[in-house]
Amino acid sequence: MSSSAAGKVVGTNAPQDLGLSQEVANFVVDTAFSDLPSIVIENGKKSILDGLGLALSGSVAQSGEYVRAHLADIGNPQGAATVVGSSHMMPPRFAAFANGVGIHADDYDDTQLAVARDRVYGLLTHPTAPALPAALALGEVRKSSGADVMLAYHLGVEVECKIAEAINPRHYQTGFHATATCGTFAAASAAGRLMGLNSEQMVRALSLAGSQSAGLRENFGTMTKPFHAGRSSESGVVAAQFASYGWTATDKILEAPRGFFSAAGGGYDAEAIHGKLGAPWTFDSPGVSIKPHPSGSLTHPGMTEMLRLIKAHDIKPETVDSVRVGTNSNMPNALIHHRPTNELQAKFSMEFCMAILLIERRAGLPEFLDETVLRPDVKNMIEKVDFCIDERAEAAGYHLMTTYIDITLKDGTTISGMADFGKGSPANPMSYQEVADKFLENAAFANWDMGKAKTVIDMVADFENLKSIDTLMSLLKAG
Repeated sequence: MSSSAAGKVVGTNAPQDLGLSQEVANFVVDTAFSDLPSIVIENGKKSILDGLGLALSGSVAQSGEYVRAHLADIGNPQGAATVVGSSHMMPPRFAAFANGVGIHADDYDDTQLAVARDRVYGLLTHPTAPALPAALALGEVRKSSGADVMLAYHLGVEVECKIAEAINPRHYQTGFHATATCGTFAAASAAGRLMGLNSEQMVRALSLAGSQSAGLRENFGTMTKPFHAGRSSESGVVAAQFASYGWTATDKILEAPRGFFSAAGGGYDAEAIHGKLGAPWTFDSPGVSIKPHPSGSLTHPGMTEMLRLIKAHDIKPETVDSVRVGTNSNMPNALIHHRPTNELQAKFSMEFCMAILLIERRAGLPEFLDETVLRPDVKNMIEKVDFCIDERAEAAGYHLMTTYIDITLKDGTTISGMADFGKGSPANPMSYQEVADKFLENAAFANWDMGKAKTVIDMVADFENLKSIDTLMSLLKAG
């Protein structure tokens, strides 16, 4: 339990903080583009570009094939929103669904950082996957400017991240997928802002989003994990649309005893939201992490350090006898596939991620394929990796992803290292050019036209000055 700014105790049986949902709605409605600090705008561009590239590479994942089959089953209704990487133009809700699945398909998308020590770093949300597709879909059909779409995106991310930070950690630890649950509020905020909802309508949109929020971690390592991101984005669009019709809903979905925080988490910390929206903006502090590898974010500090050790000591795979990887106890709770049998499970396997780096010295989309996971040399190296709990990492706090590595060579030499954060985190950020390089790799993986891809990079760099996002979206459309 903790106390709100008004001195009320909040928790499972706490009295209602009657204004919290309204405070969130007012923030979404009243914030102007001029309120965005320059660092938020520039960091946001990196995540927007990253999200677009992931939607392209995700479009050629097997899940993308199934999504297109689903869109065909709908009957191809007339719409004006682009499904990235395809020729489909769909109504906003379906474009948001497809692009949300695409961005999260390879688990290569950005990650929210935790502030409180008990809120696990990397286990809060993937903020762009639910927020950006909703903002792009509504922005495209309404011919919105780049500044308007960017603001809507940032409002969605901000609401999503503050809600994820506020809810009791039990929410994630007992099985909810926060990208799916909190992401619905992000999409509703982004869509509602672009639709011009007033404060009363916005609070109802948030309420409708809360009643649609769902997603369970048992599905990690399957196509249903990115399905969560797609549905959260779609559900947020639907929530905003129904609120605009006049659909009724409670005005305290977040804080009520039977509301989102209590039902899904058993309580919350109002201090994480009250007075904190945009103060500071999440993209400013603590920041958002962008992935250099298509695997669960909890693998990244270890992967960054492993790659550094391999290069610094010129470690050859045939010289490795054993590897010990020690982390806090929350990390094995998410990295559950110790002997992966396919590419999706490999994304949540610390053992695979260490093994593939030792063998290939890289871990990009081509390394996360079924045929690679099942290679005899990879399976043999996985058997040499011991993934365990380390008391030093446990003591460091769950808000860090502290990872200790000890590589024992066949000659008896031991090479050791430690990292709290991976490449792409605010502590070791990727530049816009590095994100652009990742975008080009994802575009190439999707066999996309490189000329169009480079134009997208330039347009996103100037996103806030686009008169309409139509031209940008046309570059992401097949045919």
